[in-house]
Amino acid sequence: MIDEQKQSNTFRSAFMLLVMLFFMWGFITSLNDILIPHLKSVFELSYTEAMLIQFCFFGSYFAMSMPASLIIDKFGYTKGIVTGLVVMGFGALLFYPASVIVFYPLFLFALFILASGITILQVAANPFVAAVGDPRTASSRLNLSQGFNSLAHTIAPIFGTYLILHDPGESLANSAEAVQLPYIGLAVSLFLLALFFSRISLPSIQKAESSSSIETGSIWNHKQLTFGVIAIFLYVGIEVSIGGFLVNFFGEPDIANMPEKIAGNYVSYYWGGAMVGRFVGSALLQKIKAERLLAIAAIGALTLVLITIMTTGHMAMWAILLVGLCNSVMFPNIFTLSISGLGKQTSRGSGLLVMAIVGGAIVPLIQGLLADSFGVQISFSVGFLCYGYILFYALRGYRLKEAII
Repeated sequence: MIDEQKQSNTFRSAFMLLVMLFFMWGFITSLNDILIPHLKSVFELSYTEAMLIQFCFFGSYFAMSMPASLIIDKFGYTKGIVTGLVVMGFGALLFYPASVIVFYPLFLFALFILASGITILQVAANPFVAAVGDPRTASSRLNLSQGFNSLAHTIAPIFGTYLILHDPGESLANSAEAVQLPYIGLAVSLFLLALFFSRISLPSIQKAESSSSIETGSIWNHKQLTFGVIAIFLYVGIEVSIGGFLVNFFGEPDIANMPEKIAGNYVSYYWGGAMVGRFVGSALLQKIKAERLLAIAAIGALTLVLITIMTTGHMAMWAILLVGLCNSVMFPNIFTLSISGLGKQTSRGSGLLVMAIVGGAIVPLIQGLLADSFGVQISFSVGFLCYGYILFYALRGYRLKEAII
């Protein structure tokens, strides 16, 4: 009894520490929503060219997820976290030379390095949070930790708007240099966090992983994971794509006709909805099954996307902002449903799911092409495909192999 209480306290302490990581990578990821309209203006980019920001950032998830899994399998979760934080720090530092020479490809390279570090953190932290406690409440814990991730997403656009988005008329160099202060500050914070985590010891979760009854065979035999990889791809893709288009969408004359500096603040409502939804979802998941809540959220998102496309003015504006509330429970619920029953293959399954975050690179490009061809409002129709599949996963695709044969 005493040992169980001690283990519970250890897991609780580890969870609280990991929340800091969820906050940090959420903050950095959300800054892209401000960086996109800023660099679009600085370099006079098309929507498709501007979405290369998301392509390079989220493309790193595809390139680095499996190497991240190997790092964690070989060196453990703590060293993996430290490595991720250091890589992120170097990526943030690269924003300084990119802004000095005003070179768009270097900005994209810096984003790739920054996101490579986030990838390592994601592969380590998501399964860790799911494992430190009762498996029946894994979705609830991951929703709670994702709630702090969304808190960072809510704060970051306000921070980025104040420091990065400038009034029209500034010189090219001065506009590019606006990123120096926030990203150098982030680099210092990341290096300090790496130092902190290098001096603490996180509990092992190997025992929790090996307790599952499904531990052998090909990872692709687990259908809930296979379908889950696609669901994560589409969910992350549409979530970040919507966020990246909000500032420009609100600037449309028939929507809100807002200048960038005002529209940037409204991005916080989108991520704020996700934050509220995740904290509420964490409580609801104590009583409601993860797949049922996921289905409700998908239906809500589909309805709101339809309203966004079919209406104008503030109706369309607030409909797309409310999609953030529906997004809230999607990632953690898909993730926990996908890794259920993987046993010793949990870290590899986590790597595949994090690799699927590359959807954040592909879907925004598709929406960018649609926006250039048909306008920003019509481009949101890509959400029908994404949320429609998530609804399928919630109703059918999450089931274990034995249940769907």
